[in-house]
Amino acid sequence: PAVVGFIIFFALPAVRGLLISFTNWNLLTPAEYVGLQNYQKLFNDASFWNSVQVTLKYVIFNIPLQIILAMALAVFMDRVFQKSAWLRNIIIIPWLLPGVVVALLGMWMLDNRLGIINEILTRLGLPSQTFLGSVDQVIPSIALINVWRYVGYTSILIFAGLKTIPQQLYDAASIDGANGVRQFWSVTLPLLRPVLAFVLITHIIGSFQIFDTIAVTTGGGPVKASQVLYWYIYEFAFVRFNMGYATTIATVLFIVLVGVTLIQMRFFRANSADLADFS
Repeated sequence: PAVVGFIIFFALPAVRGLLISFTNWNLLTPAEYVGLQNYQKLFNDASFWNSVQVTLKYVIFNIPLQIILAMALAVFMDRVFQKSAWLRNIIIIPWLLPGVVVALLGMWMLDNRLGIINEILTRLGLPSQTFLGSVDQVIPSIALINVWRYVGYTSILIFAGLKTIPQQLYDAASIDGANGVRQFWSVTLPLLRPVLAFVLITHIIGSFQIFDTIAVTTGGGPVKASQVLYWYIYEFAFVRFNMGYATTIATVLFIVLVGVTLIQMRFFRANSADLADFS
């Protein structure tokens, strides 16, 4: 059943999208075959390259901050609250909320007039910030909203990986004179590599696919400062009704994500584990 579902809902639409990328189609009239014209237009499209830069900027802000915070939270749970299920239940709540709800909460909290964040800044004697209305602050602000949403889920994944590491390895490292920091770098991180590879691959793909937060908070603004690739695809497909060019962008994005995934899997050796090396 899973294979049938994959073919019907993923494989066939992907092939159909690839065929549409070679056409000029406005969804209302029959598609007109244009060959590689859409791809030639894409690589000379300044707005497309701006969307690529904006998306990469979001990835750079989102991924490192989320992984570092999730790692710290997972280690904290493992060392201090490893038997406290209530803490894991609490930190997973933001991930369970719909993306639109999280985006609305973030937009209200970061509002430059009524938002609680600016209220705190004002009470501390600091100037209020525009956040989502600033060209320089909009992407970091959106990244923070999504870090809050996903950091609990990511920490649970890392925490699960931590529980697979045998305690005797830490005991042996302690006998050899390794302190907590040395144990983290020499034991914990190497054995977490498959989990971290999975987290990085899925989160980078998800970061390139950011859409709902943009749609709710900024609509690609201000001045295209948050016009990520998915929003750019949406504009051409359902605002300008140029489905051929929209699927061209989506096809290029798909190829890039496949390439990035393969590189990460090879770099992190995601299909192997180091636990046997410690036994």
